[in-house]
Amino acid sequence: MITVLVGGLAISTAAAPKLAAWYVGGALATFALFRAAAWAVVHGLRRLPRLRRPLLRLALDNLHRPGAPTTSAVLSLGLGLTVLVATALLEHNLGRQIAQVLPREAPGYYFIDIQPGQAADFDAVIAAEPGVEAMQRVPILRGRITKLAGIRVEKLTPPPDFAWILQGDRGLTWARRPPDAGSRIVGGEWWPSDYTGPPLVSFDAKAARGFGLHVGDTITVNVLGREVTARVANLRQIEWTSLGINFVMVFSPGMLAGAPQTEIATVRVAPERELALERAVARALPNVSAIRVKDVLRDVSAILASLAVAVRGVAAVAITAGMLVLGGSLAVDHHRRIYDAVVLKVLGATRGKLLLAYLLEVGLLALVTTGVAVAIGGIAAWAVVAQVMDMTWHFAITPVLWTLLLAVTITALLGFTGTWRALSRKPAPVLRND
Repeated sequence: MITVLVGGLAISTAAAPKLAAWYVGGALATFALFRAAAWAVVHGLRRLPRLRRPLLRLALDNLHRPGAPTTSAVLSLGLGLTVLVATALLEHNLGRQIAQVLPREAPGYYFIDIQPGQAADFDAVIAAEPGVEAMQRVPILRGRITKLAGIRVEKLTPPPDFAWILQGDRGLTWARRPPDAGSRIVGGEWWPSDYTGPPLVSFDAKAARGFGLHVGDTITVNVLGREVTARVANLRQIEWTSLGINFVMVFSPGMLAGAPQTEIATVRVAPERELALERAVARALPNVSAIRVKDVLRDVSAILASLAVAVRGVAAVAITAGMLVLGGSLAVDHHRRIYDAVVLKVLGATRGKLLLAYLLEVGLLALVTTGVAVAIGGIAAWAVVAQVMDMTWHFAITPVLWTLLLAVTITALLGFTGTWRALSRKPAPVLRND
């Protein structure tokens, strides 16, 4: 009942109730998932065959006996460790994309505000510079979508991921042939290179699914105060992470070809020739602005690093709270540990062997908790990277090892405090009292 009241209060007082509802639902689902994982671990350990090694058998029995701290550890530490794993894997994949993948695929420069009469001069400057590997130049003009499939955009409720397409002016272009790279046609067909008929448009396939658009539907765009209605001829799967020139909408040649427009270009050049290329373009065409992609990627990396620090702070708070919960659970279990230690010492066990058994228990507990956290955190990170961001997923072992080390350290410190006190108790007073 308290959980329902707290969840309802969070949703009703939030600025974005829908987002808060997703958060509350996700938190409840995560808690249920961890409890199910803890139950599965305990029952799985109970079904293991009896081991011949006494110390290892004692450690395993301590993990699934009645009142064992296994469930508390998985629930209390698991959530914080999961956030830590997911954050580390997300940071690794985004950093890898920015540091390794994008520099290989992305152009070195964007050049904007190229006037139509300067296109030939710009091409000549680029051709004269050594080290240039590739160049792409396309016309660009601005327009605002006013209708989708004949319905005014004011009457639509766009999906959050694609609402930006309907907000303000969008960059438009026209082309006779499909883009050379960064996209592929997944529905419909491209128009002939000599097409002169009614306006056609190529649209982003993912955005089309979000808006419910299909090949054959119409899109109306306001360009310089004049509304142009085009039929969707094909849908393109766009690889935005390539950082090449890509547009949500590419129109057929015709009406837009005669509209006032500028041109935009990308140039891939050898790293040691980047500054020389920028200076050459600035000398020949002072009005053309150069945007260095490397600088943009560096700024994005700095933003991601700041976000990672903030999320790690949240994970640290969750881990601290888990430590308090786990510490309470171990404190409740302290009396049983004292009794077990006394009985085992009477039966001939040395303090060193008992300590080794407890360290094995702590290590196995940390390993189990880390395994659950890595599984859930890895799946969450994969879903964000591969499904939401549509990037290549790469699993890194380093975050997993750091998480395991952290889990072992926490459980060892908490467990060793109570264990050492239990091993220090003399058998006679305990046995007389019990």
